[in-house]
Amino acid sequence: MKKLAVPAIAVMLAIAWTGPGALRASSHREAPMISQDPLADNTDLYAFVSPRNPDRVTLIANFIPFEAPYGGPNFFKFDDNVLYEIMIDNDGDAVEDITYQFRFQTTVGNPNTFLYNTGPITSLTSSNWSVKQTYSITRIDGPRRSGRATTIATNLPTPPVNVGSRSTPNYEALAAAAVQQLPNNSQVFAGQRDDPFFVELNIFDLLGVPPVNAHPTDSLAGFNVHTIALEVPIASLTRSGTRPGVASDPSAVIGVWSTASRPSVTSRGGGQEKYSDRYVQVSRLGNPLVNEVVIPRGTKDVFNALQPTGDGAALSFVTDPEVPKLLNALFGVVSPPAPRNDLVTIFLTGIPGLNQPPNVTPSEMLRLNVAIPPTANPNPLGVLGGDVQGFPNGRRLADDVVDIALRAMAGATVLTPTFNKGINAQLGDGVNANDRPFLDVFPYVATPYAGNK
Repeated sequence: MKKLAVPAIAVMLAIAWTGPGALRASSHREAPMISQDPLADNTDLYAFVSPRNPDRVTLIANFIPFEAPYGGPNFFKFDDNVLYEIMIDNDGDAVEDITYQFRFQTTVGNPNTFLYNTGPITSLTSSNWSVKQTYSITRIDGPRRSGRATTIATNLPTPPVNVGSRSTPNYEALAAAAVQQLPNNSQVFAGQRDDPFFVELNIFDLLGVPPVNAHPTDSLAGFNVHTIALEVPIASLTRSGTRPGVASDPSAVIGVWSTASRPSVTSRGGGQEKYSDRYVQVSRLGNPLVNEVVIPRGTKDVFNALQPTGDGAALSFVTDPEVPKLLNALFGVVSPPAPRNDLVTIFLTGIPGLNQPPNVTPSEMLRLNVAIPPTANPNPLGVLGGDVQGFPNGRRLADDVVDIALRAMAGATVLTPTFNKGINAQLGDGVNANDRPFLDVFPYVATPYAGNK
C-alpha cells in the first residue's frame, strides 16, 4: 500500500517552523543556543553491528549541520576548542561506562595565502594543502570526567574538505587514506561526508502546503556534515568484556549517545579568550528527532545540557507528546491517549526481549543489542518492518527514522495494536532513501559534495 506522505510532511512543517528561513532536521539546529554554535552541533548518531565485521560495532556521530560545500576560503572543520565525545552505558543505569573523546588541532602551513590550498591536494601530506587538521582519541573507562584515561592514538590525519575537481581531483582516495587502523582490530575516520539524514522539509510558507505533495525531495541533498566514525570490537564495549552469543544475554544491550562540550570561558579581552579546564556540555544526541519534535522550545537548551540520569525531567514530554495532538488537529488521526508508556518503552527503556537491559533506568539514548547479527536484506523501517537489526534497535544509516518515528507517535506498533492500522501505519514523508548511496565499507557515510560541480 502506498504511504500517505502529505500528513507527515505537514506535521514536520508545523513542528519545524520557527520563522523565515528556519530549516531544521533530525538534530540540526534543534535548540536556540546550539543553533548559534554549529561547530558543536550534533546532527545525527548511528550505532550498528558492522555488516563487514559482525564481531564489531560501528559508532558514527555527525556534527556541523547544513555545510554548504562551496564555503571557501574558510571551509568547515572540527573546532579545536570543542571536546567531541561518544558515550556507552553497558549496564543500563544511564551513566557512561566507556567514553571515546576526540580532540582536534589545526595547523596552517602557509599563512601568506588566502587559499585553503595552493595546488592540487593529492595526498594527506601534500605541501599544497595549507589548512590541515589532526586529532587524538582517548578512551575513558568509568565516568567521563574522572575515570581511567587511556590514549588510543594521537596526530591522526583528517582528509581535506571536498574543495572541487581541481583542488581535490581524487577525493575518494584522500578520504580512504584517512581511515586509520587502531589497536585491538579497531578503525577510525574523522572528516567531511555527505549528510546521511534524509527528510522532506520544504518550508517557506506553512499555510501554503498543498493538499498533495506529488514530488517529495530530500531537503538535505547537497549538504555535508563532519563525521566521526569508530569501529571497535563488541567485546570492548560490553560489561562482560566478551561478545555475547545470544540476544538474551544480560550484557548484550549497550546504550549510546554523543555530546559536544566547550571549556568554560573565564575572561575575554585583547582579542583573546581564556579558558578553564572545566567543560560545559552544549549539545547532546541519542535517538533522532527527540529534542527536535518532542522537547518543547523552552526546554531544548536545558535538555542539551542534561546527563541521561536527569532525563526524568523530560518524561512528561514523552508520555504526552505534541505530535499526536497535531496529527489529530490537522488530519483527524487518532492516536493512543496519554500516558504514552509505549513511547517510553521505545525511546527511553528499550523494548523487552529486544534491546531493554536488565534493571534499566529510563533515559534517552540509542539502545543496541550487539548479539543480533546484521541482516543480508535490511528493511529501512527497521523493527516496524520486521527487521530487528534496525531502528530503534540501534540505528543504521539507511533506516527511515522519520517514517518510523511518525508511525510510533501515531501508535502504529505492536505495543498499541489497536492503532497499528490504517493511516497510522502509513504515515511518512515520501523520502525513503538518502540522495547519495552509502559506501559498503567503513566509514559507510557517502562521499561529500564538492565545492564545484
